[in-house]
Amino acid sequence: MTRVGRDFADTMKKGAVPPVSADMIFATSRFPNYKIGANNQIVEVKEDPKVLSMKEVVARETAQLLEQQKRLSVRDLASKFEKGLAAAAKLSDEARLREAASWEKHVLLKKLRDALEALRGRVAGKNKDDVEEAVAMVEALAVQLTQREGELIQEKEEVKKLADFLKQASEDAKKLVDEERAFARAEIENARAAVERVEEALQEQERMSRASGKQDLEELMKEVQEARRIKMLHQPSKVMDMEHELRALRNQLAEKSKHSLLLQKELAMSKRGADNEAHSYELVDGPEALGSYLRIQPCSGSDPELLECSIQWYRYTAEGGKRELISGATKSVYAPEPFDVGRILQAEIISEGQKFTLTTTGPIDPAAGLGNYVESLVRRHDTEFNVVIAQMNGEDYPSQSIHVLQIGKMRMKLCKGKATVAKEYYSITMQLCGIRGGGNAAAQALFWQAKAGLSFVLAFESARERNAAIMLARRFAFDCNIMLAGPDDRAPLGS
Repeated sequence: MTRVGRDFADTMKKGAVPPVSADMIFATSRFPNYKIGANNQIVEVKEDPKVLSMKEVVARETAQLLEQQKRLSVRDLASKFEKGLAAAAKLSDEARLREAASWEKHVLLKKLRDALEALRGRVAGKNKDDVEEAVAMVEALAVQLTQREGELIQEKEEVKKLADFLKQASEDAKKLVDEERAFARAEIENARAAVERVEEALQEQERMSRASGKQDLEELMKEVQEARRIKMLHQPSKVMDMEHELRALRNQLAEKSKHSLLLQKELAMSKRGADNEAHSYELVDGPEALGSYLRIQPCSGSDPELLECSIQWYRYTAEGGKRELISGATKSVYAPEPFDVGRILQAEIISEGQKFTLTTTGPIDPAAGLGNYVESLVRRHDTEFNVVIAQMNGEDYPSQSIHVLQIGKMRMKLCKGKATVAKEYYSITMQLCGIRGGGNAAAQALFWQAKAGLSFVLAFESARERNAAIMLARRFAFDCNIMLAGPDDRAPLGS
């Protein structure tokens, strides 16, 4: 049997057991170093030119991984040692059993020898020779048994030494596993700390870049302001005085124009009063502006009633352009709509074969602030207005409940709660205008033909809402290349 020395464990750790590295192999044993350079910039320290390229590092790591695949890992080695230790313990138990059996054989041989010695003194002749031969055989067996016992004792010592060696090797393997595990954990912690340092450095660099960008913007704004100040210093002050004087003259001219317009309207009203004395009819109620309504009434009680007269409203430009008939406007009351802004309205009355003409004193004025209100609504995707359906397809609507009119960029929708009454996209068959007739509420109502065979008369909460809805719908329809107007209307350019 092989002899085992005491230094065999150290030899196993140094030579027979190859060191097993961690699963991941880094190109270097440290993380790349960084330092703060000028202007707080992160500068990477140049590596030794002997450092391998990335391709060579990958090839070397691949070869090492293939080599490691053929070797036992530290954990597998420890498992092998554990199995060897169990086998040694089993051998020790077997040796102990064989020792007990050998002892029993010694006892039996001794008893047999004593019995043969006692028998040799009692026999003689040939039997005595047989007894002596038997005694010699027993002594020979005793000698062989003694030799065998010595071998067993030596084998027992060797098994004991092997068990001690395997036990020590198992402990060494466990220590090696713990050391490798601690080393791997330390490397992971170092790598994690290095990553955190790099992240902090990157965040600091990002903050610095943002701060520098903001500082550059502020410096640029300061330079622009300084340039403007220098430019203003180099300009003559006389130019600024002239600008102030020009602004004052413009304001005065605007006031004179307003005053002149008021005088013209008063003169026209006085002339119309003189004409009305001959015409027997006059226009009353409300200013001549968007959001109001105009009413025709007789000048005296002896004049014919308006129900017996034929009435037709017209619009034409102030420059004396062609007169345009307003289709459906045949009542004594008419509420101007956005198409009428900047135009003069005229009513023609035929009574008892005589024709009377009534004209507004000037063009219809726009409603104050309506344009800005519509511009704010244009920015929305959908705008909702609360309305009441007065008529549907020319007949009075039985319900007076509140509906919602949605005006979007592509379509108009009339609904009540979740129920949809009408929903149509802008098309050439759609019509939209102010109601042409009616009583005092004419300025708050509009006519909407969603499609052929489906029309509504909708009443709004105010004249402002009604006019804003008309202007907003025409604006969105114009973006869709649709001119949205009333029956037989010709939309003016830029309306």
